[in-house]
Amino acid sequence: MSLTSLRKRIINAKENALFLKKGWHPIYSVDTSAKILIIGQAPGRIAQETGIPWNDKSGDNLREWLGMSREQFYDKKMVALVPMDFYFPGSLERGDVPPRKGFAEKWHPSLLKQMPDIKLVILIGQYSQEYYLGTKRKATLTQTVRAFKEYLPKFVPLVHPSPRNNIWLKKNPWFKKEVVPKLQSLIRGLL
Repeated sequence: MSLTSLRKRIINAKENALFLKKGWHPIYSVDTSAKILIIGQAPGRIAQETGIPWNDKSGDNLREWLGMSREQFYDKKMVALVPMDFYFPGSLERGDVPPRKGFAEKWHPSLLKQMPDIKLVILIGQYSQEYYLGTKRKATLTQTVRAFKEYLPKFVPLVHPSPRNNIWLKKNPWFKKEVVPKLQSLIRGLL
């Protein structure tokens, strides 16, 4: 199945009918030649409104961590952006609603088959780490991110780059001292 026909199936799937009625389209970016796969939670409100994944302050922070320009980040021939759910799920008082259960299980395998050249998968947040690392992840997200070397060379688990995690970053200075430089080195090796 081609990426175009797969996108049409996602748009027209019954579980996405409410989003289609709103005029929303799935927010993800893939190409068969991508080398880096970034898996996040779900598009934020701004990403859904603009149709551009990671088009907000979280995206700015993520690009800084990766050491990538906007142009590099949005070059879908190099970087695939595939969240655990392709639609903005809504907001709660302290963040966004979690991605729908079963969504990634239904659509990710078909998308990943179309990207045979992926060399590095960056797992952002608990939902992607739970799905892709399974029982290999640690008891907490912090412990999983701190043990990032255990998941190399295929995976790099990260905390979400939301400004809401600034307190976490202050409590965990090792992240910017250890994880970010290694991540940037891996990225440079693939660019």
